[in-house]
Amino acid sequence: MSSMPLQRGISGGVRVSDSSDDLRDSQMKDKTDLIRGRNSTDVSNLTLRFPFAFLFTNNNQSPSKNGDNNGDPRSKHRLVLLFLKISLVLIVVLALAGSFWWTISISTSPRGHAYHHNYRRLQEQLVSDLLDIGEISIGPSRWKELEYCSTEAENYVPCFNVSENLALGYTNGDENDRFCGSGSKQDCLVSPPVDYKVPLRWPTGKDVIWFRNVKITADEVLTSGSINKRMMMMDDDQISFRSASPMFDEVEDYSHQIAQMIGIKNDNFIEAGVRTILDIGCGYGSFGAHLLSKQLLTMCIANYEASGSQVQLTLERGLPAMIASFISKQLPYPSLSFDMLHCSTCGIDWDQKDGLLLVEIDRVLKPGGYFVWTSPLTNARNKEDLKRWNFVHDFAESICWTLLSQQDKTVVWKKTIKTKCYSARKPGVGPSVCSKGHDVESPYYRPLQMCLGGTRSRRWIPIEGRTRWPSRSNMNKTELSLYGLHQEEVGEDAANWKVNVREYWSLLSPLIFSDHPKRPGDEDPSPPYNMLRNVLDMNAQFGGLNSALLEAKKSVWVMNVVPTAGPNHLPMILDRGFVGVLHDWCEAFPSYPRTYDLVHADNLFTLQTSQRRSSCSFMQIFTEIDRLLRPEGWVIIRDTAQLVEAARALTTQLKWEARVIEVESSSEQRLLICQKPFTKRQSI
Repeated sequence: MSSMPLQRGISGGVRVSDSSDDLRDSQMKDKTDLIRGRNSTDVSNLTLRFPFAFLFTNNNQSPSKNGDNNGDPRSKHRLVLLFLKISLVLIVVLALAGSFWWTISISTSPRGHAYHHNYRRLQEQLVSDLLDIGEISIGPSRWKELEYCSTEAENYVPCFNVSENLALGYTNGDENDRFCGSGSKQDCLVSPPVDYKVPLRWPTGKDVIWFRNVKITADEVLTSGSINKRMMMMDDDQISFRSASPMFDEVEDYSHQIAQMIGIKNDNFIEAGVRTILDIGCGYGSFGAHLLSKQLLTMCIANYEASGSQVQLTLERGLPAMIASFISKQLPYPSLSFDMLHCSTCGIDWDQKDGLLLVEIDRVLKPGGYFVWTSPLTNARNKEDLKRWNFVHDFAESICWTLLSQQDKTVVWKKTIKTKCYSARKPGVGPSVCSKGHDVESPYYRPLQMCLGGTRSRRWIPIEGRTRWPSRSNMNKTELSLYGLHQEEVGEDAANWKVNVREYWSLLSPLIFSDHPKRPGDEDPSPPYNMLRNVLDMNAQFGGLNSALLEAKKSVWVMNVVPTAGPNHLPMILDRGFVGVLHDWCEAFPSYPRTYDLVHADNLFTLQTSQRRSSCSFMQIFTEIDRLLRPEGWVIIRDTAQLVEAARALTTQLKWEARVIEVESSSEQRLLICQKPFTKRQSI
């Protein structure tokens, strides 16, 4: 690979070091030294603004002493150069005129219809090139840097901000519902809090986070009620989740209890077919953090919370999480997505809405999967609580769940593995099976439905019958056929991503660790496995990036996003044992600001431009990326050369550092490597 010079925004981004950051690695000492040559950029900008200015420049630097240039060989030389320059301009004009005439002749000729597709592409390319020339002629003044949002927007989440929804007149459903109106688009950059610090590197960051990085009060820390929340302890400017504390033993005992209730020996959930878990109202992620040691991947979901957010703290710890509510709309996951669902005092009243919420979690639960519910209601004593408990108990039975065990406040159900169970029910018992027209495999925030989904899917396979992790991440020919894919296609994709990951790591590591101690003649040290943790793949396709990162033993987790604008491979990604979600990138992503270390976009902008009715601009997508990205976080964009150059122009407005890398394996593709600067807001 070869690279072009790194560009910076007009004001750049200055990272202000904090002398108290001794716990943080010092990988970013001299970030501004990575970029030089601003003077040469000024010269090139002048040339770009006035592409024909050379015709009018005075090249006479040393006139003759007597002031007469007649007969001077240098004067003749200048005349020859002037003639050549004028000839060059005429050639360019004639070439443009000829291209216009040629395209018109093709469109009007009898064979025009045969060349219609190619003609249209040429026409679009020509228009695009002319627009590029126009933008270049305007110069850098067109690309004005975006301003920073107000301090109130430090933790702003579009589509989930309650006050915004009320201001837009959105009163249907619950206040935690997602609503993306026209007012949810931002035109400013979300800045970090005054005392923000770069998170500690994994795995230290799993147990210790900076108090000022998240919006939570000391009272919220001290009054947290559930087991998962009570593990938090304040320690100066940190929040600690002590793994050696008695509370950690409580979580260990709790997971052991669940394993016993299911009948799992030695707490080996993997052998029971469990790999992915949806943790509803996850506290602050301690249950999922504990299960990592058992090779289980837990996705935390919770409502939007203005302060003390479960999702924000979980992501800050380097654990999978996203904002999600299914009070009135379906979750953005396919049917049959997770091996286990967990709810420990999650605050959801399962007896409400005639069991509609239980129907939704049944939809996303795989056949043979488990629903674990811990609540005082399961140990009801008074009449009202008994009535509510009996409703949940009877409704679970009506949708073919089997009650495996009940201990203390915890109940475990198992979903049926036989679709015949639904037809064997007595008439009028439980909700019906969804009709073919309503059984959408991958709904995108559709209204909740009182019918059982996923029963017609080819993916109806009991979790015990699936390949065990980690082998399930590499599907065989028979498994891939369920998704209409061929092994050769997926195998080639996997091989390409292995190469790409090596290239990404080799590109990022010198920039991050340019200050490492090294003796003359020594080779560069190997990039650490943990230089990144939270990764957002904006166009995951088959999940190849996720698979390659894990195979390379990088300590990352990947949020695999499948755009609604493209082919839907999310069912396959989830069945491989990864986590992911459907999303429309013209809308805000359901996460808090500053939650990802790396944002990756492979051919996303090609996909977006292929949509005739795209409701957003590239800049709107880029400002959303900036909102999600942590200070000093990275962006990798892989796309066509034209789109990458267009993207690089936008990075100036975002104050990002940017570098274009040529891809050796493809003459049409380019990489754009960007970094968000660490700009601290001054305290008042």
